[in-house]
Amino acid sequence: MIKADDISLDDELMGAQQDRPDKPEEACGVFGVYAPGEDVAKMTYFGLFALQHRGQEAAGIATFSHQGATLYKDMGLVTRVFNEEILQGLKGDWAVGHTRYSTTGSSRVVNAQPVLVDTPKGQIALAHNGNLVNTDALRQALLKRNHAFVSTTDSEMIALLMGDAVKDGMGWIDAAIDAAKCSDGAFSLVIGTPEGVIGLRDPYGVRPLVIGVLPHEDHSKLPHYVLASETCALDILGAEYLRDVEPGELVWIDESGLTSRRWSDAKSRKLCVFEMIYFARPDSLMHEESLYSYRMRIGRQLAKESTTDADIVIAVPDSGIPAAIGYSQVSGIPYAEGLIKNRYVGRTFIQPTQSMREMGIRMKLNPLKDVLQGKRVIIVDDSIVRGTTSRKIVKALRDAGATEVHMRISSPPVTHPCFYGIDTDNQDQLIAATKSVAEIAEQIGVDSLAYLSWAGMLKSTMQPTENFCSACFTGDYPIEIPDSIRRSKLILEAATVG
Repeated sequence: MIKADDISLDDELMGAQQDRPDKPEEACGVFGVYAPGEDVAKMTYFGLFALQHRGQEAAGIATFSHQGATLYKDMGLVTRVFNEEILQGLKGDWAVGHTRYSTTGSSRVVNAQPVLVDTPKGQIALAHNGNLVNTDALRQALLKRNHAFVSTTDSEMIALLMGDAVKDGMGWIDAAIDAAKCSDGAFSLVIGTPEGVIGLRDPYGVRPLVIGVLPHEDHSKLPHYVLASETCALDILGAEYLRDVEPGELVWIDESGLTSRRWSDAKSRKLCVFEMIYFARPDSLMHEESLYSYRMRIGRQLAKESTTDADIVIAVPDSGIPAAIGYSQVSGIPYAEGLIKNRYVGRTFIQPTQSMREMGIRMKLNPLKDVLQGKRVIIVDDSIVRGTTSRKIVKALRDAGATEVHMRISSPPVTHPCFYGIDTDNQDQLIAATKSVAEIAEQIGVDSLAYLSWAGMLKSTMQPTENFCSACFTGDYPIEIPDSIRRSKLILEAATVG
């Protein structure tokens, strides 16, 4: 049996000092499957593989049967953490899995998920996407109950709260609800128990969670179900999208099938709009359409708001491509590939030499000189956070012969940090919180710069505008942030965007 205690710290990973990407960092990916008689470990592996874009720091799988739980987790990509031998050791009839990007807690193996907690009725394994905002109060309450923390994550706190509720005599569903009611913030949870799998979403639905049904040859048997952060994880298994887990809803999957329970009064929906713009895969479905379609639409809207004379439209691959195509369609300016992305780079823990660093970003993006030479270029990207990568891209385009570089961003300026599961830096590190659009344009070296309007971004969702959290653009946080946490990130009193 493979146990979490057997995992050793990856010194190579811990010792490496990575340059922070100039993007909002990913959320996490959660996955669960209830499929007795199937290879649930391998199904979870492929589900996590499809969700790899949501977190590349660590991955883990916990499998369950009526005999107990088995967990394996480690630092690195899904393909690095698991192999056939490890997956064969993960026996069970249902499973939960997680891909992690750290928004709370350091990048260490003890903070990898799922979180495994002992209860009087057996072990539970919890996978969490989101961030709690009342962690200080929860930590103090749990310390008073003599809990010793293994990790530094808010996810462990939720699992311990659930374990305490089980200890007090509650069943699995009521225990999960009790823990959720103590938790403030954003949380989409998939929880494995000795009897089945729980899916649960916070009252605002900040982070996504979907339900899928697996095809079953024997129609006389109950269907098998899948829970995942995005529909792309259903597609890889051939599962059919059933519906979203609703904000404030808990679903319970066991040998009797799927049941639902509303655990919180309905709140205004507040799905993170950055899921639409950037985080979720373009082939995932939200609001009954692919995000590729939405991203093309915001590109069209961007062109309506801020076109300029140019010879070609290019994208920062891959996330800027749909918006760039939409921009090209409306502006009438031809779309071309001007930057080629090395899609096999992933995360490297071998540090480049200083001379390689000075070459800029070409390990991941390389300009096509014969496409760019002598051209006036519009380059479309989904966001700018610090401006460091944008400046390097612009320089690479000019070095390749572009005569003009005009940057268009398919989201508004990011002026406020996120407290709900996205790492967007402290406010004083957000370039749009300290500089006007003209000043940003000068700093990154473009001939012109324009962002998509906030109204245009929300209009393009074709959903009620109040259904989205856009606090990173406005500072209007739908879930109250305690002063102690707010002070840690909100360094500046106000934005100075022009």
